[in-house]
Amino acid sequence: MTLQPDQHTALLLVDIQEGFRSVQWGQRNNPQAEAQAARLLARWRERGWPVIHIQHLSNEPDSPLKKGSAGAAFQAAVQPLPGETVLTKSVNSAFIGTGLEELLHDQGLTGLVIAGLTTDHCVSTTTRMAGNLGFQTWLVGDATATFGKVDAQGRAFDAETLHQAHLASLHGEFARVVQTEELLRD
Repeated sequence: MTLQPDQHTALLLVDIQEGFRSVQWGQRNNPQAEAQAARLLARWRERGWPVIHIQHLSNEPDSPLKKGSAGAAFQAAVQPLPGETVLTKSVNSAFIGTGLEELLHDQGLTGLVIAGLTTDHCVSTTTRMAGNLGFQTWLVGDATATFGKVDAQGRAFDAETLHQAHLASLHGEFARVVQTEELLRD
């Protein structure tokens, strides 16, 4: 894997939506994730490199990400500009039912830099598929975040533990986990 992305690398912003501000999700880690994603977005725009926004539109009636709800909107820091690609999904992977893989191949894109929400769900699933499909993949650890969870036995896992565990399981196998500063170096 090359050390730095280039013009053949799309920035893939996964589900950075208002609904993830809901208290319904519980305790979250990395409150700076969206700001780091916005920094990456600014650099991609500055360079004229491809940007793809993924929007989760849930079919669940009580979801903060339900289609048509205020929570489905993109957060202001990463609002798509006219001409930037927006793909919608209702499952965890940005590759299922969206045409993402075909779009990347049609545009001659060989790499993905992935940032977004949440580390252990849509970001992880999308990263795994990107790696399996043969794309050079960078996952930006400080531009992702998640929420604490309780397992089937009732044990609580805090958000930071889940975040780091998922980054560790993805690094080297499906992607190269990096930090925003690494990608912003000239």
